[in-house]
Amino acid sequence: MKNILIIDGADNCVYDIFAATDSEFDLIFPTGQDIAFIDEVMTRGPRAELNAAFNRIWQRPIRKEEAMGIRGTLFYELEHKKPYYPTRRDEDARNPDGTRLR
Repeated sequence: MKNILIIDGADNCVYDIFAATDSEFDLIFPTGQDIAFIDEVMTRGPRAELNAAFNRIWQRPIRKEEAMGIRGTLFYELEHKKPYYPTRRDEDARNPDGTRLR
Protein backbone atom coordinates (compact mmCIF):
# COMPACT_ATOMS: atom_id res chain seq x y z
CA MET A 1 0.00 0.00 0.00
CA LYS A 2 1.06 3.57 -0.73
CA ASN A 3 -0.22 6.53 1.26
CA ILE A 4 -1.71 9.54 -0.52
CA LEU A 5 -2.17 12.96 1.11
CA ILE A 6 -5.33 14.72 -0.08
CA ILE A 7 -5.22 18.52 -0.17
CA ASP A 8 -8.57 20.12 -0.89
CA GLY A 9 -9.25 23.73 -1.81
CA ALA A 10 -12.25 24.08 0.52
CA ASP A 11 -11.74 26.48 3.42
CA ASN A 12 -13.06 23.91 5.90
CA CYS A 13 -11.05 20.98 4.59
CA VAL A 14 -8.81 18.67 6.53
CA TYR A 15 -5.76 17.04 4.98
CA ASP A 16 -6.43 13.34 5.15
CA ILE A 17 -4.24 10.41 4.21
CA PHE A 18 -5.56 7.32 2.44
CA ALA A 19 -3.96 4.04 1.45
CA ALA A 20 -3.92 2.93 -2.18
CA THR A 21 -2.82 -0.35 -3.68
CA ASP A 22 0.05 -0.17 -6.15
CA SER A 23 -2.35 -0.42 -9.11
CA GLU A 24 -4.65 2.27 -7.69
CA PHE A 25 -1.66 4.54 -7.05
CA ASP A 26 -0.45 4.01 -10.62
CA LEU A 27 -3.84 5.10 -11.99
CA ILE A 28 -3.51 8.43 -10.16
CA PHE A 29 0.22 9.08 -10.44
CA PRO A 30 1.97 8.33 -13.75
CA THR A 31 5.39 6.71 -13.45
CA GLY A 32 7.85 8.98 -11.68
CA GLN A 33 5.24 11.48 -10.47
CA ASP A 34 4.11 12.03 -6.88
CA ILE A 35 1.98 15.17 -7.37
CA ALA A 36 -1.44 15.02 -9.06
CA PHE A 37 -4.36 17.31 -9.70
CA ILE A 38 -7.78 15.67 -9.79
CA ASP A 39 -8.85 17.32 -13.06
CA GLU A 40 -5.78 15.93 -14.84
CA VAL A 41 -6.26 12.50 -13.26
CA MET A 42 -9.87 12.31 -14.43
CA THR A 43 -8.96 13.56 -17.91
CA ARG A 44 -6.41 10.75 -18.31
CA GLY A 45 -9.19 8.24 -17.50
CA PRO A 46 -10.49 5.60 -17.71
CA ARG A 47 -13.23 7.30 -15.67
CA ALA A 48 -15.09 4.15 -14.53
CA GLU A 49 -11.87 2.52 -13.37
CA LEU A 50 -10.77 5.69 -11.57
CA ASN A 51 -14.15 6.09 -9.85
CA ALA A 52 -13.99 2.48 -8.66
CA ALA A 53 -10.42 2.97 -7.43
CA PHE A 54 -11.33 6.14 -5.52
CA ASN A 55 -14.33 4.39 -3.95
CA ARG A 56 -11.96 1.74 -2.59
CA ILE A 57 -9.29 4.26 -1.53
CA TRP A 58 -11.82 6.33 0.47
CA GLN A 59 -12.51 3.20 2.52
CA ARG A 60 -8.86 3.15 3.69
CA PRO A 61 -8.20 6.28 5.76
CA ILE A 62 -4.91 6.36 7.65
CA ARG A 63 -4.53 8.26 10.90
CA LYS A 64 -1.62 10.67 10.59
CA GLU A 65 0.14 9.30 13.65
CA GLU A 66 -0.02 5.83 12.08
CA ALA A 67 1.13 6.83 8.58
CA MET A 68 4.45 5.36 7.54
CA GLY A 69 5.26 7.97 4.92
CA ILE A 70 3.39 9.67 2.13
CA ARG A 71 4.06 8.56 -1.44
CA GLY A 72 1.85 11.03 -3.30
CA THR A 73 -0.13 14.25 -2.94
CA LEU A 74 -3.45 14.75 -4.71
CA PHE A 75 -4.83 18.30 -5.05
CA TYR A 76 -8.53 19.13 -5.40
CA GLU A 77 -9.70 22.57 -6.60
CA LEU A 78 -6.22 24.07 -6.39
CA GLU A 79 -5.33 24.54 -10.05
CA HIS A 80 -3.40 27.72 -9.18
CA LYS A 81 -0.73 25.47 -7.63
CA LYS A 82 0.07 23.73 -10.93
CA PRO A 83 2.89 26.14 -11.90
CA TYR A 84 4.72 25.18 -8.68
CA TYR A 85 4.87 21.53 -9.79
CA PRO A 86 5.77 21.63 -13.50
CA THR A 87 7.10 18.05 -13.50
CA ARG A 88 4.44 16.83 -11.05
CA ARG A 89 7.27 15.72 -8.76
CA ASP A 90 7.47 17.20 -5.26
CA GLU A 91 11.27 17.32 -5.29
CA ASP A 92 11.16 19.52 -8.41
CA ALA A 93 8.81 22.16 -6.92
CA ARG A 94 9.53 25.60 -8.34
CA ASN A 95 8.48 29.20 -7.89
CA PRO A 96 6.82 30.78 -10.92
CA ASP A 97 10.16 32.48 -11.75
CA GLY A 98 11.81 29.05 -11.97
CA THR A 99 13.76 29.16 -8.72
CA ARG A 100 13.61 26.06 -6.55
CA LEU A 101 11.23 26.06 -3.61
CA ARG A 102 13.70 24.09 -1.52
